[in-house]
Amino acid sequence: MNDETPETGRFEAERRALLDALLDHVPFDGWTGTAMAAAAEQAGLDAEFPHRAFPRGAVDAIEYFNRVADTDMAAALAEEDLEAMRVRDRIARAVRVRLEQNAGHRDAVRRGLTVLSFPPNGPVGMRILYRTVDAIWRAAGDSATDFNFYTKRGLLAGVYSATVVYWLNDGSEDFSRTWRFLDRRIDETMQIPKALQRLRETAERLPDPLGLRNFLRQAQPGNFRR
Repeated sequence: MNDETPETGRFEAERRALLDALLDHVPFDGWTGTAMAAAAEQAGLDAEFPHRAFPRGAVDAIEYFNRVADTDMAAALAEEDLEAMRVRDRIARAVRVRLEQNAGHRDAVRRGLTVLSFPPNGPVGMRILYRTVDAIWRAAGDSATDFNFYTKRGLLAGVYSATVVYWLNDGSEDFSRTWRFLDRRIDETMQIPKALQRLRETAERLPDPLGLRNFLRQAQPGNFRR
């Protein structure tokens, strides 16, 4: 059942129009009230609309920007034949699409990370990161509901965060260095389950006064299966 009314549909369309205009101003004025006011005027919206669209100001606008980016990424990936790829390649492809779609908005991403770096905004930043890595795993076809669900997302959060920082400073053509960096991070992450297995095998042969053996038996880190 679709519970969207014409009013909410119009609000969402206007909020998206405000965001599109806002991205033109963020490189100059940041995620600020000044930028939002200019964006509202550019989009033909009333001066109070930014306050209704983003009640908490910058953090709401940044969170919405990332939610839209996640949705756009998922839509683009739905048009591709990911099932023919290895899981690690699906993940790499999803991260690449997510970043390439925002290649024209690196300043907005960079300034957004600065806003989210302030301690009071930490929970919003974590929520944004979790939503993105969850969207990537779901686009890759992940259906895990056990402990792996969380460990996969935790591992990808580290890979994705490091890749974003690298991408923001990458001046290579078509971000070629970023994609190589991404592949290396994924390959390194794929070694974690192998390292854990070696630890398990070692622990089985040694005294275990601290209970490490039982812990390792139960540990099941998620991985980007080949």
